[in-house]
Amino acid sequence: MKWVGRCGECQAWGSVVETAATSGVLAATTVTAPAVPIGQVPANAASFYPTGVGEFDRVLGGGMVPGAVVLLAGEPGVGKSTLLLDVAAKTAESGTSVLYISGEESAAQVRLRAERIGALHKNLYLASETDLGRVLGQLDAIKPGLFILDSVQTIASEKVDGGAGGVSQVRAVAGTVINAAKSRNLPTILVGHVTKDGSIAGPRVLEHLVDVVCQFEGDKHAQLRMVRAVKNRYGATDEVGCFSLDDDGIHSLADPSGLFLSTTRAGVTGSCVTVTLDGRRPLTTEIQALVAESASGSPRRTTQGVDSSRVAMVQAVLLAQAGVNAGGNADVYVSCVGGAKANEPAADLAIALALTSSTINQPLTDKLVVIGEVSLTGELRPVVGTGQRLAEARRLGFTKAIVPERTDGLKSPEEMRVRGARTLLEALEIAFPKNPETGTRSVIPIQPFVISEHHRQFNN
Repeated sequence: MKWVGRCGECQAWGSVVETAATSGVLAATTVTAPAVPIGQVPANAASFYPTGVGEFDRVLGGGMVPGAVVLLAGEPGVGKSTLLLDVAAKTAESGTSVLYISGEESAAQVRLRAERIGALHKNLYLASETDLGRVLGQLDAIKPGLFILDSVQTIASEKVDGGAGGVSQVRAVAGTVINAAKSRNLPTILVGHVTKDGSIAGPRVLEHLVDVVCQFEGDKHAQLRMVRAVKNRYGATDEVGCFSLDDDGIHSLADPSGLFLSTTRAGVTGSCVTVTLDGRRPLTTEIQALVAESASGSPRRTTQGVDSSRVAMVQAVLLAQAGVNAGGNADVYVSCVGGAKANEPAADLAIALALTSSTINQPLTDKLVVIGEVSLTGELRPVVGTGQRLAEARRLGFTKAIVPERTDGLKSPEEMRVRGARTLLEALEIAFPKNPETGTRSVIPIQPFVISEHHRQFNN
């Protein structure tokens, strides 16, 4: 042992203090909350209360939970602040005081947006802060029933090195806010930034610390916005909330299917309707295809809302198994109406029929919806939730459907004619009747379509 007057780390004089050496074994301490049988744990402490925004509550599992911390992430300009300002106003209307802290905008800027979307309320408190200490001071002063911090990357603690948004700062700010929320039993919503690849910015531990992680998605040039939970300690992660963003604010869409259907479908070539499942939610989606003569030597292949590789596969299967050259040296464009996405295999059959319709310049029969995966052999494979998808289509007025024949346990909705097809070729025969005048279609396939009288009655 020797005397040390100056610390070798911080270079401070007189800061080295002698302490007794420990054996490295931690002794047990007194338990303040002894373990009890799980059935005796009170469940009311984790009960939901609605925020007043139905689609947001759907994603959360029923609403906010006291002490829960929700992280909402999304691209800049997608509408995160507008959504949370609407949530704050709806919650304030129920008599709960709400504290909204903005670290990105001034209080005056947020107030102007709140006035535009009708989110002014006496129980909604607003402040613009970027210092963590002052944020905690606002919590102590207001004692709100809901706390919203926009955003966690703009707040900094003076006790941590580095600027706001750094890894150390984000970890410290998030940890402090979460501890404050848990100790006060205060439901809290944090806004998070995303990186170029769409992942949440900051340390990965941020997603582990919070109770719920939600992604806010949408095309800036379209009305539709979607919120989906990728982590939820209080509910399922297969729910999707749909919203419409316009000039007067953001609105819940309990029935968003109308956004994904055009108003001029009947008699238009290159259009086919399918039903996708986003989580547990069926969404009726219209897929449009255009096969046009190429103006240049190299034909273009452009897709929007659908997987380009699946479109290429469907084109190949159409040519090999049904003799429909949907492309060749022509330009091919495939997209979904209204900014919807149909990336699941259940949309394969709709893509195939839309491409064929544009290729032979013949529209599909009216009020028709198709569902099914197309294999490389031309076989139609069943998909999950076919009955749920058909029920949604029937609710929206569709009266005919084509599905894979081997769909087990399928119960067709009332007043809906459902035809099963084993192969893509058979589905084409059902969907495209022959021209009554010429007895042929406007395309000469490798394997000519043979349409039966039963199929012809389906289209009448």
